[in-house]
Amino acid sequence: MPITTCVFDAYGTLFDVAAAAREAAREPAFAAIAETWPQLAEYWRLKQLQYSWLRAVTGAHDDFWQVTQEGLDWSLEKMGVADDPALRERLLALYWELQAFAEVPAMLRALQDGGLNTAILSNGSPAMLDGAVQSAGISDLLDVSLSVESVGVFKPHASVYDLVGQHYGCAKDEVLFVSSNGWDAAAATGYGFTTAWVNRGGDPVDRLPWKPAHQLRDLSGIPALAGL
Repeated sequence: MPITTCVFDAYGTLFDVAAAAREAAREPAFAAIAETWPQLAEYWRLKQLQYSWLRAVTGAHDDFWQVTQEGLDWSLEKMGVADDPALRERLLALYWELQAFAEVPAMLRALQDGGLNTAILSNGSPAMLDGAVQSAGISDLLDVSLSVESVGVFKPHASVYDLVGQHYGCAKDEVLFVSSNGWDAAAATGYGFTTAWVNRGGDPVDRLPWKPAHQLRDLSGIPALAGL
């Protein structure tokens, strides 16, 4: 069946998760991370994801904002800057103001102009997603932001991917699911979606039972993959 619905992971896919550390590092008050912010950003993202997986498999769910704070606290301690509460506060504030990658608005508009459904499917809480969408100025280019909070478990649990069909009433093979996380795209392939992995870093394919159907370096090629 033709693609009718394009669904995007949010953090790292539409929104640049490294931007919070990068922006803070430019401010004189936080010179302590001026040179080391890329490592801080990498640790923060890794622990954020690891904690979401551990909570999913143990049934210890909490919302993504809690997980985001816990991941940051570990990372600040790892980097030796855990004694700077102002830095922590600034990084968390900036996380609510993440900007979209440069190609996102034009890509979403092309999908919308082509008559396709456009949605976010994310671990993020509804409040976090609303903040990011509004900050990035793309609210008019998305139909809906679907959050795992409605099912109480993080991706890649199948009940999260179920939210797309429940909302749109579409079949799995009508969905193009796009993520910057290789494991997320792989799991969505196993679920039955057509998938695209936005592999901005040129990483190896994860060794999982499934593989993304497509690999891209950015999101500009999504309209073509959707048949436009």
